[in-house]
Amino acid sequence: MLVNRALLLALPVILASCSGGDLTGVKTFKYQGGQHQEGQIAYTEHPPVGGTHNPRWQKCGVYDNPLYDQFAVHSMEHGAVWITYLPSLPAGDVAKLKAAVDGRSYTLLSPYPGQAAPVMMSAWNAQLSLQDASDPRVKAFLSKYEQGATAPERGAACDGPYSTTETQ
Repeated sequence: MLVNRALLLALPVILASCSGGDLTGVKTFKYQGGQHQEGQIAYTEHPPVGGTHNPRWQKCGVYDNPLYDQFAVHSMEHGAVWITYLPSLPAGDVAKLKAAVDGRSYTLLSPYPGQAAPVMMSAWNAQLSLQDASDPRVKAFLSKYEQGATAPERGAACDGPYSTTETQ
């Protein structure tokens, strides 16, 4: 059987594009789901990527003010991706992030003062730090982790009940 050499050379590129793209730099963690607690919760990562959280979850959507960690973590347990950005991120970059989540049901987008990178993408047990909102890994991370296999309660509601922000 003859095999086209050009096809063989292109196969790794085809497979990479089918798998959602390059996700170099994603850090992974090992938090278990289902641990509920009222009140403020101290997290190791900022923004957090899992662990104990409030029994109520944050309504998925776009927010102009920071969110309470303990509600956003519960949304991630349900399969949401939480994209956070430094409040100093240029308006054009914030617009790019808003466009990336437009039409998606399981995403949170909000500023996060003091985080380690201009843009951070967090899902249950996964986090990616980015320097730029134009980074192609934004789409790749959303494709892999929104309603992804790492979410302990994938498919549970993300439409409330909590929709308040830290500074309302």
